[in-house]
Amino acid sequence: MALYLAVDLGGTKTEYVLADETRELARVRGGTIKRMRTDAGTAEQNFDAAIRELEAKSGRSVRDVTRSCVGAAGVTVPLVTDWIRKIFAERVGGSLILLGDVEIALDGAFFGGPGVLVMAGTGSNVAGRSAAGKLTTAGGWGPALADQGSGARIGQQALRDAALAYDEERETLLLPAILQAWNLKDFDELVAYANQIPSPDLTRLAPVVTACADAGDAVAQRVLRREAEELAHLAHIVIDRLRREDTRSGWLPDLAFTGSILEHVPSIREGIIEILRDEMPDLKVVPGMIDPPLGALWRARHG
Repeated sequence: MALYLAVDLGGTKTEYVLADETRELARVRGGTIKRMRTDAGTAEQNFDAAIRELEAKSGRSVRDVTRSCVGAAGVTVPLVTDWIRKIFAERVGGSLILLGDVEIALDGAFFGGPGVLVMAGTGSNVAGRSAAGKLTTAGGWGPALADQGSGARIGQQALRDAALAYDEERETLLLPAILQAWNLKDFDELVAYANQIPSPDLTRLAPVVTACADAGDAVAQRVLRREAEELAHLAHIVIDRLRREDTRSGWLPDLAFTGSILEHVPSIREGIIEILRDEMPDLKVVPGMIDPPLGALWRARHG
C-alpha cells in the first residue's frame, strides 16, 4: 500500500503526518525546519528527530514514501526551497510537492475546490480560491502592515485601549490583568516595558484579553470585536473578488477557519460570521477548525 508524508512547515513548529491511502498512521510535531528562521544544523536536527519519531510511531520507514507534500510560507525564497528539496531527496523516498502554506490550508478545507479561509494565529491572512483554481489573498502583510485578528495585534490593541482607559480614568479589568501577566508593579512600569526595543511578546496578552472579555470587561470585549470586524472586512474583500470571477447567479464561496486565535477565541470567529451574514445571509460555514496538515496529505495522495 502506498505511503504518504504531509508536512506543515511553520516558523516556530513543523507538523508531520504519515499515512497510507486510507488512514493516518502517525502524527508528530517538531521544531521549525524553515531556513529563514533557523540555521541549517538546527533545521537538520529538528527534521531528523521528527522523522525518527514518525517511524517509531508508525512502524514504517520514510524511505518507502510514495509522495510527500510540504506546505510552507516563503516557497519563493531559494534558501527555504533549496534546503527542503535537498533534505527530502537525502532522507525521504518518492516525489515531493512543495506548496505555499495558504494552499495546503485551502486544501484542508475545500479539497482542491473553491472557498475562502480565514487564518489567525501569531499572524493572520485571508485566502480564497476560485472554481478555476486561481488563488487570491487579503492581509498577511506582517505585523507592521496587517495581521488583523492575530495574537500580536490583539495584544497591541489591548495595550492601547488599556492606556486610553487609564487616561479617561475608566475602570477596566484589562490593565491590572496585563500588569499581572507581565509581573509589573504599576502603569509607569508598563509604559517602560511595553515601549522597550525589542518589544515584548504581545501574543502572550491574547489569553489575558479573552479572559477579561469573558468576565464582562467592556474594554476587552471591544478589542476582540474590532479584530473580528477587521478580519470580516478582509474576508469580504476576498469573497467579492471570487464572486466577480464566477458567472453563476447568487453564488457564494463557503467560509472556513483555521489558526489558534480562531480556535480559542470564539467571539472573534462568531463575530466574523455574524458580520458577513448580515449582508450575505446564505453564507455557508465549514464546521469546526481546518487542519492544514490534512490539506498537505490530500495533495500528497492526489498528486
